[in-house]
Amino acid sequence: MRRVRRRAVFKNGDCNVVQKHLQRRRLRFMQDMYTTMVDWQWRWTLLAFALSFILSWLFFALIWWLIIYTHGDLEELHLPDNQEESGWAPCVSAIDGFTSCFLFSIETQHTIGYGVRTTSTECPEAIFMMCFQSIYGVMSSAFMAGIVFAKMTRAKQRAQTLLFSKQAVICQRDGSLSLMFRVGDMRKSHIIGAGVRAQLIRTKSTKEGEVMTQFFTELEIGSDDSGSDLFFIWPMIIEHKIDENSPLYNLNATDMLHDRFEIVVILEGTVESTGQSTQARSSYINTEILWGHRFDPVVLYNKDLQAYEIDYARFNETTQVDTPLCSARELNEIYKIQEGFRTPAETTFTMRQLSHNHSDQAS
Repeated sequence: MRRVRRRAVFKNGDCNVVQKHLQRRRLRFMQDMYTTMVDWQWRWTLLAFALSFILSWLFFALIWWLIIYTHGDLEELHLPDNQEESGWAPCVSAIDGFTSCFLFSIETQHTIGYGVRTTSTECPEAIFMMCFQSIYGVMSSAFMAGIVFAKMTRAKQRAQTLLFSKQAVICQRDGSLSLMFRVGDMRKSHIIGAGVRAQLIRTKSTKEGEVMTQFFTELEIGSDDSGSDLFFIWPMIIEHKIDENSPLYNLNATDMLHDRFEIVVILEGTVESTGQSTQARSSYINTEILWGHRFDPVVLYNKDLQAYEIDYARFNETTQVDTPLCSARELNEIYKIQEGFRTPAETTFTMRQLSHNHSDQAS
């Protein structure tokens, strides 16, 4: 029976975390209103964007209506059609009701200036309100435009085009067992200063008897001999060598199926086109690790195009290879015993025999 661990990080990078019993949650979120609105879903952000303008237009239209009403511009003899005959000087020309006040509010806030409705020197309060609404319009437009721009350029959006292989694999490399997974980038604009990390989440018991169900262990990983810093121009295989310092050192193929753990992988870097930092995440649980498999090549040189060609159809493809089913610790012990006493051909035969024996036991 395979024991499947509950995920902390989903395959798409979202964290499987729910918060509850937060004190003064709404107040704290309102104090950081900008971040709160950036984190909103698009439908709520666009709704707030529209309401911020419509409500402000209505509010200032009401203020303009009160100014004009108290000045007497809405009396029958003072309406625009009768102003020339009565010689009346209004606060704002061409205003005959709330609808025209609403239109004047929009023109003032966004500095449209159609040239029909204009303020006069008859009402100081109208001059002050015109200045105040113009300043408010600039600030509100800048604030809402900044929120929309921040949502469109979030690191989460760029992470949608960063790929992780669906499964990780374990096989031998240079005589040692290695855990490997593949990362790729769909865009032509590269990730500058790309770096990759991996952390193992599993249960650990301390000497004092404390059980830590979410214990994080950093895994030493790298690509080829370049370490964790990548020149990320095509898909790369990230390798974790299972040696004495690895938390997977004592796990064999059977233990891998029964143990409960999760490996969270993180790819970070700077987006070349925008200069912003981005982060992509994924994870592998024990049932998503293929023992005795190796990734197929996806980068080939095309002579016709005279360029390296990447076949993303084979991004998740693996090939089964002969791999001992014992743990890395047992494998190293066998190497130490056989060192100097057997030829390389005899050592290879012993590894295959050990693999078959473990296969029979697992079945």
